[in-house]
Amino acid sequence: MGELIKEIGNDCKRCRLGGLVRSKVVFGEGNLDTRIMFIGEGPGEEEDVQGLPFVGRAGQLLTKIIKAMGLERSDVYIANVVKCRPPENRTPLSDEMDICGQFLKRQISIILPEVIIALGGTAASFLLGDYKIKIGQVRGRRLEYRDQDISIPLVATFHPSYVLRRGESPDVKKEVWKDIKLAMDIIGMEVKK
Repeated sequence: MGELIKEIGNDCKRCRLGGLVRSKVVFGEGNLDTRIMFIGEGPGEEEDVQGLPFVGRAGQLLTKIIKAMGLERSDVYIANVVKCRPPENRTPLSDEMDICGQFLKRQISIILPEVIIALGGTAASFLLGDYKIKIGQVRGRRLEYRDQDISIPLVATFHPSYVLRRGESPDVKKEVWKDIKLAMDIIGMEVKK
């Protein structure tokens, strides 16, 4: 993974995101021997400052979800489709995802998790290879991430920022937990108390 980090560097300009508002390339963090990999769409303002994924409000909620699974953040791997913050936290454009997503695919091929949890429609659409997909069409069921000779079970759920925008609605949180439980069931994992 170190070679891949060096290849990207902190001055990557492969797509327009590299020269817009980015302070730091947010590569990803966590356990390279993990069974579970969480993938979001891209870094926000706080992530750009710290150089780490999911450290803002959405990241705090993701950490709560991981703890509810009976795990710590250090037990999983967390990454994004794009490694640089889009301006005004907009959704990454398809060409940006196509360019930067090649690094994510290499991260996945190095880590080879037993299950991938896509956080939000953007991550799900990239991982499934169809940018027209909406989260409501794919969440709540087992899917497959495929790239070359790799096939990994994938579960899509709502992005933590969506949960926050919905005022942490009990109904939305319940749906997210169902998705998380599905991912855990796929790998035969029980909630640790």
